Amino acid sequence: METPAVRPDPSTDAVLAEVGPRLRRIRQRRGATLAALSEATGISKSTLSRLEAGRRRPSLELLLPIARAHQIPLDELIGTGGVGDPRIRPVARTVEGMTIAPLTRRPGAPQAYKMVIPPQGGPPEPRTHEGYEWVYVLSGRLRLVLAEHDLVLRPGEAAEFDTRVPHAFTSAGEGPVEVLSIFGSQGERIHFRARPKTS
Repeated sequence: METPAVRPDPSTDAVLAEVGPRLRRIRQRRGATLAALSEATGISKSTLSRLEAGRRRPSLELLLPIARAHQIPLDELIGTGGVGDPRIRPVARTVEGMTIAPLTRRPGAPQAYKMVIPPQGGPPEPRTHEGYEWVYVLSGRLRLVLAEHDLVLRPGEAAEFDTRVPHAFTSAGEGPVEVLSIFGSQGERIHFRARPKTS
């Protein structure tokens, strides 16, 4: 007896057709370039470009590294809807001596992070970028340099400031300081992706 041919499900095709544009929107909201995403995933720029344009059929082999790079669940890339597990399982990483754990997974601003900042030998290097930043001290003491202000924040204290003003922070004690920080994509790039300028 001959097995009937399996016909493609039109609804599946419609879901897959939306994946490419959704990938582009997510990447652009995060302020990531194709080159940066290629470096983070190991997928070539041309493949990522074809995937976003709908000229490459999405597969788990392609979507899993992209979801990991954006730190979002796979079903958000596919757009299957429904309510998934709401728990955040942060994967900490170390950038310029800071230990950073993301506490949000949806692309776009604002983003929340828990940061463990070690003491610094010399004065911190002030930086500027677009946006606002909010920090809350969990433990330790945070030294916040903001324009002409040089402040020390203790557990339970918070600060909010315009990041176009030169600012920097480090631990004010002998041990590390733990803080929660909320800011937009510009701050994420400055603090966690950009390398300090060398003279």
